[in-house]
Amino acid sequence: MWLTSTLLVSIPLSLSAAGWWVGRQQSNNNGQSLFRLSLVLLAVFTSVLLSKLLLTSSSDEHDLISHANLNLLMLGLVLFMAVILIAFSRNYMAGQAQKNKYWCWLLNTLAAVSLVVISNHLLLFWLGWLSISLALHKLLTYYPDRPRAILAAHKKFLLARTAELSLLLAIALLYQQHQTFYISELITYFNLVAQEPSLSLAISEQIAAVLIAITALIKCAQLPVHGWLIQVVEAPTPVSALLHAGVINLGGFLLILFAPLFIQVPFAQWLVLIVAGLTTCICALVMSTRISLKVRLAWSTSAQMGLMLVECALGLFELALLHLLAHSAYKAYAFLNSGSAVLQHLQERLAPANAPSLSNSLVSFVVASLLVGVPLYLIDYQGVVSVWVLLILALSVLIAHRHSRNSRAALLPFVLLSAALLIAYSLMKTVFIMLLPIDSNLSLGAFSPADLWVIGLVISLFTISWLLRFKADHPSVQRLSISLFAGLYLDEWLTRLTLKIWPVKLPVRVNAKKLDMPAAHSVKEI
Repeated sequence: MWLTSTLLVSIPLSLSAAGWWVGRQQSNNNGQSLFRLSLVLLAVFTSVLLSKLLLTSSSDEHDLISHANLNLLMLGLVLFMAVILIAFSRNYMAGQAQKNKYWCWLLNTLAAVSLVVISNHLLLFWLGWLSISLALHKLLTYYPDRPRAILAAHKKFLLARTAELSLLLAIALLYQQHQTFYISELITYFNLVAQEPSLSLAISEQIAAVLIAITALIKCAQLPVHGWLIQVVEAPTPVSALLHAGVINLGGFLLILFAPLFIQVPFAQWLVLIVAGLTTCICALVMSTRISLKVRLAWSTSAQMGLMLVECALGLFELALLHLLAHSAYKAYAFLNSGSAVLQHLQERLAPANAPSLSNSLVSFVVASLLVGVPLYLIDYQGVVSVWVLLILALSVLIAHRHSRNSRAALLPFVLLSAALLIAYSLMKTVFIMLLPIDSNLSLGAFSPADLWVIGLVISLFTISWLLRFKADHPSVQRLSISLFAGLYLDEWLTRLTLKIWPVKLPVRVNAKKLDMPAAHSVKEI
């Protein structure tokens, strides 16, 4: 066990040491060496994974490093992203004046994320959480002459301090109640409370759960503290990929980690259900009004993070973990491929938006309902149904639109595609249940108040999306579209409040054309 812990600790230490080393170098040709380092660290992680699978060893609850499936899965994601980002940055950052500064803070951010996901000690966890924000701030301000980027980073800086304070208070309350900083000990106790009806959580533990929920909401850029995420797209593309694929989803990781505590506190649960649920709907609708691809992806991230947090609040933690990993892989690809995706996106927007006929929509809904409902009936499913309602509506839209675009094609290929997606989803969800065993008491029942709330949000989202797409000429829909295009003005008040609390002097962007004019006159005069 000590050897495994040593290998795991070597990963963040190596990344941090490499960041310090490259920051002191004068040469700009360090990309290849750092890429080799990332491959070595990935090999180290693979050896740790193999040793866990082949060797049986008892874990120590007082170990500073966690060997749990959740932590190793997250570490594997971080290292995979590190390899991809370093490989991409070698060419993307070529010719930049301060490339070593970029490498330094990129590696330190990756080191801090690695430290967070393997920590079994609350103070170590918090220090890593703080380090992520400080290192990421250097990357977000890589272009100091861009006012929009500096303002976004300033708002992010203040919100990050708020989230860190909230998390620190939660840690203090948990320590005051249990006299331990070890996460594994706390989780063992909270699992026991969830299984024993005679036990209950203390007031301090419930307050800690609410503070953890607030930390997760801020970290995941939920409304109304989402504006900075939309505006930091002016940072280098690899930084956007790192932020959206490997940093912002740590709020979901936090809720999954403290699942036995969080799900037993109704106030924390409903706080996440309301804030994250509304964020999912509003951000998904606002995204449909955006033209810039990177801005659309940013709004999409807020919506996806909201849905992931809603899944946590429903007790579907294995689904939230699957969502976290899938979103990370997709969003990293989407940002890194954004340059070549512009043409494809424009072609899709210029394509005629043919509304599916009523009969086609009804047939698609019936087919999707049968594909989802029949297996659930056969296995006597008793859990929440809102997630399956979402899946039915999504498959209905997929089948209807694919069939309407190819009206001469048979419906069968699209039905088979939907069935394949459903089977793949079910298999992956089953695998994550085995990797991350969750007590059955943590999941909610069908048609509970929380389940009904989410069902209402899902139906509202699809209804309004249909109106915006196919009834855009209606006056009421036009007024709604204008408000959505403005983001419902939710970020403006937060920006004003931020500048009142802590003003920041924004750089004045230089206009190159104005600079050239005096030079041209001087040439004429000479």
